[in-house]
Amino acid sequence: MNQKVLLTSKEVNIILNRLACQLIEKHLDFSDTILIGIQPRGTFLAKRLKSILENDYQVSNIKIGFLDITFFRDDFRRTDKPLEANITQIDFLVENKKVIFVDDVLYTGRSIRAALTAIQSFGRPSGIELLTLIDRRFSRDLPIQPDYRGRQVDAINDEKVKVTWAEQGGEDGVFLINNNQ
Repeated sequence: MNQKVLLTSKEVNIILNRLACQLIEKHLDFSDTILIGIQPRGTFLAKRLKSILENDYQVSNIKIGFLDITFFRDDFRRTDKPLEANITQIDFLVENKKVIFVDDVLYTGRSIRAALTAIQSFGRPSGIELLTLIDRRFSRDLPIQPDYRGRQVDAINDEKVKVTWAEQGGEDGVFLINNNQ
């Protein structure tokens, strides 16, 4: 297994601040905007963005939720192992709100398609945007593109992009892993 560093902790921090500034430019005070972290890995990114927006840019009252898409995926019945769902935590209506889906890596687009279906259980948003830390170009199965992207990565299918967070007991970083070497 060969591992290459794509982003260091410092670079991740710079990108997160740039993404926070882009969100402020478009959504100003966030009074009609909600951050929704896609479970499980998008929750770390959503929490970190909320913290940066509140602490570094004094944006208050940011609503944040976490959406489990396990049983909305089109491939959830295609595995023999039992699925373990995460907890959805959305304690507000999304009716007529601007929803920003937050996920760490955009790969095939299937997770976002599932999230589009799942969010309808909480109301009809006035609009939906996508923020992703890593956009894996050339890997899309569906015509889904991020509105906000941290870094674009050209990875072929046998390569995996792994994002690590300090909150998981490690250090912030993004790695390209090739299992064939």
